[in-house]
Amino acid sequence: MSLLYFSTLLAVAVLAGAQTQLLRGSCSFETDSCGYTSDPTFASWTINEEGRFITADSSSFGDKEKHVLVSPELELRDWSCVRLVYQISGSGSLQLHLRPEGENFDYTLWTAKKPSDSWLIASVDLRNTSGSYQLVFEAQPSRGMGNSVALFEIHIIPGYCLECDFEEHHLCGYSNHQWNPNVNWYVGRRFARDPQSNLPDDHTMNNERGHYMYADSIYVKRFQEVAKLVSPMTTSTMAGCLSFYYQRDQAVGNFFSVFTKDQLGHYEEIWRPDAYATTNWKLVQVDIKAPHPLEVVFEVAFNSPRGGYVALDDISFSPEFCHTETEPAFDPSVANCDFEEGLCQYYQEQTGGSVWNRVSVRPNVYRIGDHTTGTGSFLLANTRHTSRPGYVGRLFGPSLPGNQKYCLRFYYALHGFMKIDNALALYVYDENNVAQEKIWTVSERSKDVWTEVEVTYLKPMPTKVAFVSICRSFWDCGLVSLDDISVTLGDCRVTTGALNPPPGHCNFETGDCGYTQKKKAKKGHWLQIRGQTPTSYTGPKGDHTLGVGYYMYIEASHMLPKQSARLLSTELRGSTGPQCLIFFYHMYGSGTGTLNVLLHEGDRERVLWARQGEQSVSWMKATVDYECYTRHWIIFEAVRGSSIRSDIAIDDVVFKKGPCKDPGDSISYSGFSENFNEIEY
Repeated sequence: MSLLYFSTLLAVAVLAGAQTQLLRGSCSFETDSCGYTSDPTFASWTINEEGRFITADSSSFGDKEKHVLVSPELELRDWSCVRLVYQISGSGSLQLHLRPEGENFDYTLWTAKKPSDSWLIASVDLRNTSGSYQLVFEAQPSRGMGNSVALFEIHIIPGYCLECDFEEHHLCGYSNHQWNPNVNWYVGRRFARDPQSNLPDDHTMNNERGHYMYADSIYVKRFQEVAKLVSPMTTSTMAGCLSFYYQRDQAVGNFFSVFTKDQLGHYEEIWRPDAYATTNWKLVQVDIKAPHPLEVVFEVAFNSPRGGYVALDDISFSPEFCHTETEPAFDPSVANCDFEEGLCQYYQEQTGGSVWNRVSVRPNVYRIGDHTTGTGSFLLANTRHTSRPGYVGRLFGPSLPGNQKYCLRFYYALHGFMKIDNALALYVYDENNVAQEKIWTVSERSKDVWTEVEVTYLKPMPTKVAFVSICRSFWDCGLVSLDDISVTLGDCRVTTGALNPPPGHCNFETGDCGYTQKKKAKKGHWLQIRGQTPTSYTGPKGDHTLGVGYYMYIEASHMLPKQSARLLSTELRGSTGPQCLIFFYHMYGSGTGTLNVLLHEGDRERVLWARQGEQSVSWMKATVDYECYTRHWIIFEAVRGSSIRSDIAIDDVVFKKGPCKDPGDSISYSGFSENFNEIEY
């Protein structure tokens, strides 16, 4: 998120007479809180006695952990921008969340942790929505004297946060990338800085009173001195037409370009001028696609003090592309497949018989089922349907457009391989079926565990991926399993994944997600672990999320029969509509006990779901529909069975607005198949 020091702004700009239209939810805290209220569950925010700002101070914590400020109910049907003026004194953090009506969890839009001696500005995009929602400000000043978080101003305006005419003192959150004493972007007017610099009237008002941004070469000391004007970071997926006006003097003495910059610091040039010096404001329209957060960077480089100037004004954005030849934003989900209903758009070579086959395994205690539900379908490569003792199996995906960065995720498992060389590799092919690059290969045995792989790749031409499994000799080969392929736009490091889960999701990879338990001497405990549990013939070999990650489980060898362990979720708000709970559970072992899911509301508890006894060697998917109109908690209760082979585990817990569309394991299982090793083709 782009920040700009308020003191610097006031020194270089004057508030224009015309005020931007403010929408409901805006507040300057002059006399009251404009309908914003402190959540009584947490510490209270306090309006300053002289007005002008509202504060969350560590001295008012008591036994509370944070301050939560909730807006009145909002219904903004069009895209809008929230601009905050805030300050973190000492140590602490401030977060802005979106709270949709009827959902248990808030969606984090923005976070700040950097302390400052002055006011800072932040800009956050709000997508147009059909339902009502609230904005939630969560402040956590660190305990101790002198730590506080303050909100000076909340402005909600129509339009996009990228847009700016530079007529207001906050400059819409635009800032210099790094302050250079010789070359920077400044707020300009006709008579700004040097009367001899021949700076223009602004474009917005077309007179000396209007403002714009400019970079001048007057004080250049070195060759290629650079000034970068950086927009606020986008906070929502965007695609459309970016427009702006510029003037450029002495074009042979400067270089002017526009870039996008992502969260990883990668730059991509999207425009450079095709004209030399311009005596009038010139309109530029360029199409941009922002599937993930990015900044727009206006960069000027000067070679000497005679490099002239570049002026910029009236930046705007439209969700419609400005050029008809621009392809619409591509949806790579066409390459997603969980193989539950077929092969989707995947296909394979037919020479020598089908190597990849869609199969399913009934719940049993010898062979793992699919990754999606534990009882569904997946792809298996083996020699059963080939005419030779060895094989080369290529599974091709659909063609995807070039010049796009893709994040490909999938799960694989190996069974029975003596040698893993060439067991599974991933290639990128062009449209002529020519292999361009091997982008991944299996490097270690997965030991009958579904293991996640994520690969980022970018090619200039249309391409398709190919999963390739090669078996040189029947005696060296085993079974290769493949499931849950997904493709998204962008680098895997910034897209939603195991280490960046969405709200309401908990995979225990980075902690306990705020889940708690009361540890008593005569009670068992839920433990966080990765890999296989200590006791043989019970518990999973790896987690469900990554195969090599963390999950929660009870260690039966530390408990007595019928002892229980209870894991309590974070508090859920409740709503008037149905709620959906999804999770994966693992119940393998001859002495396995019971797993219960309970709803705790007030002083009452009721069972929502239960399983008893050994179920499968696989992770199994459970979906639970329930309704609760008030604040409540969900409890995962595991009861130890008759022997130490009674480890019970859970992973990938998801709360979302109901009803659950996927029936999951709504049909109860006996836990066994008559043929424990049966694979259905």
